Amino acid sequence: MAAAEGEQGKTVVVVGVDDSEHSNYALEWTMQHLAGGGGAELVIVHAKPSPSSVVGFGAGPGSGEVVRYVEADLRKTAEDVVEKARRLCIANAMHALIEVIEGEPRYVLCNAVEKHSAGLLVVGSHGYGAIKRAFLGSVSDYCAHHAHCSVMIVKQPKAKRSRAETA
Repeated sequence: MAAAEGEQGKTVVVVGVDDSEHSNYALEWTMQHLAGGGGAELVIVHAKPSPSSVVGFGAGPGSGEVVRYVEADLRKTAEDVVEKARRLCIANAMHALIEVIEGEPRYVLCNAVEKHSAGLLVVGSHGYGAIKRAFLGSVSDYCAHHAHCSVMIVKQPKAKRSRAETA
């Protein structure tokens, strides 16, 4: 069995998803173009941030309540992302392994590639400009340089992108 093939000799494709329209489009695109013919084993991965990464360290009095609130919100977001991915799988008659892993998305996705011996990692493009990308970093850019497989960055067509950005 080749390193990038799953149990039945199929290529393993890891798709990173979050709660954005960009990642939903990338997942739909993958199902229609890569995994639709049954030639790929699909693994959908959502990286759930840790509450401390959202709240920050050294928070003052009452921070325990804030952390609990943030954790509940992050859990709800993860549940929503998984449910949306599950519905897309059902609508496209696709079987996929769906994982939620706590951590920074760039590391979670690269680790998922290793764990599943993926031959391809698919991520959506948020379409950040150079300045925003410099401040926020780019998951796709990091993965393109560090994942041990090919990386496909799926961009929405301009018409869909402008609708998603105004929604």
